[in-house]
Amino acid sequence: MGISQSEKAKQFRALHEWPAGFVIPNPWDAGSARMLESLHFEALATTSAGLAFSLGRRDGEGLVSREEVLEHIRAIVGASDLPVAGDLENGFGDDTKTVAETIRLVAEAGLVGGSIEDATGDSAKPIYDFNHAVEKVAAAVEAANALPFPFTLTGRAENFLHDRPDLDDTIRRLQAFAKVGAHVVYAPGLRNLDEVKTVCEAVAPTPVNALVSAGGPTAAEFAAAGVRRVSLGSGLARMAYSAFYSAAKEIREHGTFNFAKGGLTFSELNAFMRGR
Repeated sequence: MGISQSEKAKQFRALHEWPAGFVIPNPWDAGSARMLESLHFEALATTSAGLAFSLGRRDGEGLVSREEVLEHIRAIVGASDLPVAGDLENGFGDDTKTVAETIRLVAEAGLVGGSIEDATGDSAKPIYDFNHAVEKVAAAVEAANALPFPFTLTGRAENFLHDRPDLDDTIRRLQAFAKVGAHVVYAPGLRNLDEVKTVCEAVAPTPVNALVSAGGPTAAEFAAAGVRRVSLGSGLARMAYSAFYSAAKEIREHGTFNFAKGGLTFSELNAFMRGR
């Protein structure tokens, strides 16, 4: 018998109390979830970009429907016995009622956590006004706390991903998200470890999630700065697509097949998958 959703939720919440923090990788389909589970990660998180790319769409523009996301969540949850949290973007609506409904629906689909961000998906006005952003996170928290298990709600401040590198405003938003009950806060795109440390100190004792970057801090360095959760965002999906593109480009431009050297064999890859 698999682990119950309630037990997964308790396990996931407890991970945020680890002094050394933990890394939560982001699969983009059931197969990648199975592979990550085999490597004994403690939990998984979905990636909106990874899903959008797999559907041939751009990320961050509202091009993936909530129903498609729910279907994706069910596939990831069904592929693994690990706790799964979700990248829920802005909750799939501008109003608080829709956000609360989204939390209830993703919980029904099997998630034990999820993030709500203050990005609008509208390039003309990419970030919600402060009060509205806080109201949306508060509505998500209220819906999460009404569930029969400890759903871990993350409040995300997206300034740095939308050319608004305002650390003071970002901290103000994260502090407000924590004040209305967000269990974790997250500001993707912070530029260096000093900014990460400043955020951690400003919102303590609320756990902070940090996003990795190429050549950026290690998991140990993040933990030393106060981070409790490190996510990869679209990183793994982008690396997979990069390898695919490089291989296809080699074939097209050179007619060679050197890309296959060193890759997983069919048998090795097949062994990660289930028989159903």
